[in-house]
Amino acid sequence: MTKTSPPPVSFEFFPPKSSEMEAKLWRSLTRLAPLDPQFVSVTYGAGGTTRERTHATVKRVVDETPIPPAAHLTCVGASKHEVNRVALAYWDAGIRHIVALRGDPPPGEGSFTPHPDGYQNAAELVSGLAELRNFEISVGCHPEVHPDAMSAESDLDNLKSKIDAGACRAITQFFYANDAFLRFRDRAASAGITIPITPGIMPVTNYAQVLKFGKTCGVSVPQDFAEAFEGLDDQPDIRKLVSADIAIQQCTALMAEGVSAFHFYTLNRVSLTYAICHMLGLRPNPDIIAPQKEGGTS
Repeated sequence: MTKTSPPPVSFEFFPPKSSEMEAKLWRSLTRLAPLDPQFVSVTYGAGGTTRERTHATVKRVVDETPIPPAAHLTCVGASKHEVNRVALAYWDAGIRHIVALRGDPPPGEGSFTPHPDGYQNAAELVSGLAELRNFEISVGCHPEVHPDAMSAESDLDNLKSKIDAGACRAITQFFYANDAFLRFRDRAASAGITIPITPGIMPVTNYAQVLKFGKTCGVSVPQDFAEAFEGLDDQPDIRKLVSADIAIQQCTALMAEGVSAFHFYTLNRVSLTYAICHMLGLRPNPDIIAPQKEGGTS
């Protein structure tokens, strides 16, 4: 029997808010770097609230690790000039991959309102980045339809407009209903979309939190998750085991349907992500030198 090759993976982190969180993030990178990810992405807060921390994190990834970094950029709360300036700073720092997103409105604002001098949507942002430099540009997509989209058809048209503007990869919003992703993939193919569509996987570590995230993002959460996590509120170690099992089953089923790569929303939790990747067949690459750990944080 021919052994199936493990899938390429990528990881998403959020930028640290304190020195303690920075040390934790660096420990995470130290653990995950030998798995030879395609890239690691670092998020960008609403309204650019984490702009400097995002830049500092991806710059450090460039300088101190063998992992290709990707920096998030959004349209929220900034003019085109300000966004372009950030993008050029990334380019000058050696960062060639941007995850271009419309972005969520800042807390307290009910809906996205473009900056009067800013990019109006993600497609405009992609076009602007493509004109600036020869960036590798990833964009988001939604198997279960973006909450702000008028219809599934208009949502798919929006993805096509981002591809036409220069995007070379789409990464999905997290999902738990594989059928929704497979239907979306088929619809995208029928619409002539040929760029890779990488499933975004977010392991469940807190069922109540996932229900909240799902409601906000338009993501359905299977009812049997409630049974799987019932009675485990005060048992985090057991929740991690259940979470890993669910994510492994999800990824294995997707691989059986021809999915060949995964993007993990790690929530900066390295052990769970590493365990899932291990069970998918990934092993440390001995030729990759991991970044050095922070002193006193091992």
